Formats: sequence, structure tokens, C-alpha cells
Amino acid sequence: MKVPFAFTTRPEIKGTFGVVATTHWIASSAAMGVLERGGNAFDAAVTAGFVLHLCEPHLNGAGGDLPALLWNAKTGKIEVLCGQGPAPEKATIAHFKSLGLDLIPGSGLLAPCVPGAVDGWLLMLRDYGTIDIAEALAPAIYYAETGTPLVPRVIDTIGTVQKLFQDEWKTSGALWLDRTGALPKAYALFKQPGLAATYRKLGSAGSGSREQKIEAARKAWREGFVAQAIDKFSTGTEAMDASGRRHRGVLSGNDMAKWQAHVESPLTYDYHGWTVAKCGPWSQGPAFLQQLAILKHFDLSSMDPAGPDFVHTLVEASKLAFADREAWYGDPDHVDVPMAALLSDAYNAQRAKLIGPTASLELRPGDPVGSGAKLTSIKAGEAGGVGVGEPTVGRLAGSDGKVTMRGAASGDTCHVDVIDRWGNMVSATPSGGWLQSSPLIPDLGFCLGTRAQMFWLEEGLPNSLKPGKRPRTTLSPSMALRDGKPALAFGTPGGDQQDQWSPQMFLKVVHHGMNLQEAIDSPAWHSEHFPSSFYPRAAKPGHLGLEGRFPKDTIEALKARGHKVETGGDWSEGRLTACGTTETPEGTLLTAGANPRGMQGYAVGR
Repeated sequence: MKVPFAFTTRPEIKGTFGVVATTHWIASSAAMGVLERGGNAFDAAVTAGFVLHLCEPHLNGAGGDLPALLWNAKTGKIEVLCGQGPAPEKATIAHFKSLGLDLIPGSGLLAPCVPGAVDGWLLMLRDYGTIDIAEALAPAIYYAETGTPLVPRVIDTIGTVQKLFQDEWKTSGALWLDRTGALPKAYALFKQPGLAATYRKLGSAGSGSREQKIEAARKAWREGFVAQAIDKFSTGTEAMDASGRRHRGVLSGNDMAKWQAHVESPLTYDYHGWTVAKCGPWSQGPAFLQQLAILKHFDLSSMDPAGPDFVHTLVEASKLAFADREAWYGDPDHVDVPMAALLSDAYNAQRAKLIGPTASLELRPGDPVGSGAKLTSIKAGEAGGVGVGEPTVGRLAGSDGKVTMRGAASGDTCHVDVIDRWGNMVSATPSGGWLQSSPLIPDLGFCLGTRAQMFWLEEGLPNSLKPGKRPRTTLSPSMALRDGKPALAFGTPGGDQQDQWSPQMFLKVVHHGMNLQEAIDSPAWHSEHFPSSFYPRAAKPGHLGLEGRFPKDTIEALKARGHKVETGGDWSEGRLTACGTTETPEGTLLTAGANPRGMQGYAVGR
């Protein structure tokens, strides 16, 4: 069923020189400026990544994480850049249990992993880029020193932790609140001199060739002034966290020195002439591929993308894939994840048969290798539930993520897509290190992330906490080839919703002929049926959140099928961005689209 849409909220960008789509207009413009000056897609993505630390500080920061997918036109292959740091050496289940905890708090200093975003961006710049580190950092330094207009959602987020900043996290309050303790004004120019100083030090850390300067900055980050400041603050500070108590951190300078960002191979799945690439099972990315493996058994092209059959089929497939996420996914360097079996035709033919006419209210992992699916015995949302709120559902009605008075939040995330005129492509999903994550480190001008909250404090699970192990993150950039040629770089913020909203967009392109902007603008949904990846790990069996733009008949039909429907605002679901490339008889055409929801994301190009 081809579904033409006569109206989109903005045009699908089309051109031949280069395209950029990010979750903030300033980052998109900064990246496009790099392309205009002769830089490539990797240079542009790195520049945008550092700018996002200033423009979306409630959604990512220098102390956060970075997974990215890279298409290198010279080598003709997709690679995964892993900027997801592991758990510290002293982060053991025994240590957390000794503190009386059943879950890792979602805020404070107990939950940081090794911050991987900056080292990841610099590795991308060194091995794939062409510009100097000073040029890549210049826009971020400019905005840190002269100020960036803070969007209202930043102010809303600060407001939720205002008292925490005043009473407990006073280093954060010194930056984000004025001398009277008042909030910044929306769109007022906000400066971050501490972060500017840190980036200036990194940019001038070494001399010599372009690569030598970048390596000097990476060393200063891992072993020099940054690592030293993190060690001193983390181990020497008792900070209030979501448990309602104060704890010292366990992240050390030695943890920083032992880890580096690296490149690895992606997981891929072939679907209707497309090949979708995702990060490995240290992310939730394979859940996207598992959904495709199940959905290929259904005639999605005949279904109305705003109708109950389409929504029901995709939701039920996502429930099955995410149940397997809970039972099987973890860092493959530490646990055996049977991805080949999970993506096999025989297994997914059986999984597809589980999708019936009514909504499932059960968490149903499969057992593709006969070893028994392993689920936590900790009841989600109950253990350690002192002073915390529900995790984000990615809705945009009030803020980008629900934040409690003690900083517990899933926050949200950023996204960057770039394609240059040489055919290089980047899809990156930086996140973590949100301003509400943990107290600001005054010597550095940024705070640490809380990604370790995604580990379970229970032995024997694929995602059990272990020193040196990567948490099974929700961060999940996407890339796709069509008939073996690069075609799409796309993704979205949204925690557990990332691999629900991204498949929806992709399938509407594949099965309904929508262009990128049409697919992004079309009505969307999400489920919270499975345990959240974020503290306190709550689940809502049967939940289905729908945008209000869905036809009333669709909403009623889904309720009749047993879905626990929650209808949100008309534009309340997702923050997708996407860039594409198509071979035409006249030449290569580049396209891009960005989400109007939240009035923040933007696509540019020519």
C-alpha cells in the first residue's frame, strides 16, 4: 500500500553536495559549515558532537557515551565506533550489595562508567577525518565562551533538580543557577567557561602532525588533567543519589587510563533488498534486526501505516525482540550472546507465530540454543525505589525525560547524521553525562554519566555488573544499504524507544514509499511493555502509547485487541533524524529529514 502524503511539516532536504540532520539546529549548521569548508562527513559529525554538549546539555555531555556507525566510501564498508566505556574496576556486585542496594542508582557518583564520548569523537577525527583538532573544537569553544541560547526544555530540566543543586550538588548549582538560586531564562545566552577551558586545553595538548595533536588530546583525557580531576572528584566526593543517600564514586584515573574507544564490525540483517546495520549486543541495536526477522513473515505493504493491523503487528514483534534483549544481550567480550541463532530464519519463523490477534501481556523471551533464557529475579520498579520517578517515555509534553528531585532520570539523547559529497556517512547517538546525572566537576566544567544503572546487581545474567564490562546500552544508531549500496543513516533519542521509533520510520520508507520527512512526520507510537533500562527498571505490561493524530477507529481497534492504550499529544512521539542517498540516472541525490517534535531538530543541505 503506497501512501502519499500531501503535507509535511518541512521539506525533505534534497541536494548533491552534502546533508546533515541533528537534534539541534546549531549543531546541524556547525556541521554543514565544516562540509562547506572542505571537511568530510566525519569531520562534520565530530564538530556537531562537541557543539551538542553546549546546545543539549540536558541530553548529552563530555562525560557521556558514544556509539556510531561509519560508512567509509574509500573502503566500502560499515564499521562500528564504540565509545561506550566499561564499568570501573571497583564497581562490583559485592560493593553495591554492601551499600544495601539492589539496583544501581540512576543519579550520583555510583553509576558512572568510563566516559567514552570524547575519546570516541577524537578517534573518529584521527582515523576518518581530515581537519585539525582545533578546528573541530572551535565551534564548541565559541558557544561555551560567548553563550548558547538554552531551549526551554533545558530550563525545565534544571527546574526539576533546582533544590538538589541548591542543597546538595552545589558545584552544579554554581553553573546552572544564578547567585540567588534562580533558573536561567529561556533562550538567554548561557556560557560554560569551565568546559571552554577544558576544550582549549585538549586542543593545545600537543604539537606535530594532525594525528599527533589528536593523540596528545586523547592522552590528556585518559591519563592527564581530565583523568586526574575525575579521580579526585569521584573518589573524594560524597554525593546524594537516587537512593536517597550520599555515596562516593568508584570511577578512578586508572579506569580512565586502561580503556580506549575502538572500532568493531556491525551486526547486519537483510530485509527486502535492504541491509540494516546495528551495533552489537552491548547495545539494544540487535532488537531492531530481530524485529525485521520476525516481520518479514507478514505482508506489511498491504497494511495502512496508520491502521490497527500495522501498529499491532509491529508492537507485538517489538515485545518479542525486547524480551530477548532482556534474556540474552550483554557485552559479548564477557558473555556468549547467541546472535546467529537469535537472527536465524527458523527461530524467527517460530517467533512470528506467537503474534496473534490480541495483545500479549507477558514477557516472552525465546530459547534459540536450548540453554534456557535468563531473566532477572529482581522485580522491576520495586527494588531500591526510594525517591525516584518513572523513567522517560520520550514524550515531549513536559520535558525530554522525567527527572526526580534527586536527579534520577533516563534523560534523553542526541543524534547526528551526515553524508558528504564523497559518499561518506555517519550515524551517531551521543548521550549520557546529562547536567542532571551527577554533580559537576568544577575543574572540568562537566559531570559524569550514569550508564552503569543499566547493569543488574544479580549474578549470572548476560547484563550482570562486572568490572571492565560494557553495560547493555540503549544507544542505537542505524544505517542501511540498499542493494549493497549506502542508502540511509538514521536514528533517534528516546532510551528504550530508539529501536521502536527507528524501525517504524524505516518500514514506512520500505513498504509505503514515504520519503524521509513523511516517515518522520507520520503518527508514531511506543510500548513500555518490557523492563526499562533505567532506574528503577519499571515495566508496564501491555502498554501502548499513541500520538493523538491516529484515527479514532485505529485507537479503538487497538484497545479492543487488548492493548493498554495511552493517547498522548498529537506530536508527542520520537525525535528521529535521517540522511539518505539515492542513485538516479542523473547522478547521486542526497536527502535529509528531521523531527518537528520539540521544535529543535533540523536538517540542512544543498
